[in-house]
Amino acid sequence: MTLGLINANPVVHAKKERVARTEDPHGDDAIDPLEIYDILLFLFFSIFLICVNFVRDIRDPEHPYSLEQLSVLSEESITVDEKLGRILITFTPTIQHCSMATVIGLCLRAKLQECFPPHFKLDIKVAPGSHADEESVNKQLNDKERVAAALENPNLRQLVDECLYSNEL
Repeated sequence: MTLGLINANPVVHAKKERVARTEDPHGDDAIDPLEIYDILLFLFFSIFLICVNFVRDIRDPEHPYSLEQLSVLSEESITVDEKLGRILITFTPTIQHCSMATVIGLCLRAKLQECFPPHFKLDIKVAPGSHADEESVNKQLNDKERVAAALENPNLRQLVDECLYSNEL
């Protein structure tokens, strides 16, 4: 955590009510954004496994709120192309000069890498025009070597794990 808050007064939104599905709207094993957003189901050797944590519940690295509560992430910001095995997540930092944007992206990538088989290509980006250094942040978040190096850093890994597994929400 940083000593001084970068965004001392973020706008906090109410959590959306979770919608329980009574039937599969696709009628097949297709993965849609709602499944990723709510329960991160994935297909591995034709068996769906359930991740116990939700992308929407990842805690912001600077505040005791979820990414959903801060409107950093929403269901609409997730795109899935199961045929191509691609998942695109676009998130919106709370402020244009957010220094935590790369940490947020690392949290998303770490969580999705835990839950999806390696044949899925994950693209994680900041929303266009939402960050002062958009191109650099996107490049860092989608460079395998940079991500691996960042997650090997014990301090950074601890911060990511705190965001992923915090029970403070």
